Amino acid sequence: MLAAKALNVMSETDRIRLSKASGTVRVHWGDQWIAETQRARCLTETGYPDRLYIPMDDVAADTLVVSETTTHCPFKGDATYYHIHIDGDQLDDAAWCYAKPISEVADIAGHLAFDHAALVIQHDA
Repeated sequence: MLAAKALNVMSETDRIRLSKASGTVRVHWGDQWIAETQRARCLTETGYPDRLYIPMDDVAADTLVVSETTTHCPFKGDATYYHIHIDGDQLDDAAWCYAKPISEVADIAGHLAFDHAALVIQHDA
């Protein structure tokens, strides 16, 4: 489990726990920096791996291209996906954001989570 400080945020179903991630989180694709922050949120959800959500302000926005992919989660809300695009190469649907999540996880609004085999996500707690 990721090192984190509790925000005491729990969904009504106790399915999701949201906390402040300690330390620095960095996301890289090869030598290219994608994100770095000390303001990440850690979302723990039953049945899924922990996810680090990084504020959009701490992401290299010029690497993101909005995808047509969207999903709906009854415990978080509607997600918009992003491709990561660098020097003509692209990682499809490598990040997602809940712009207006449900109230129980409101702290992830405007934050991106990353998941793609080509990405390196470092968490120095």
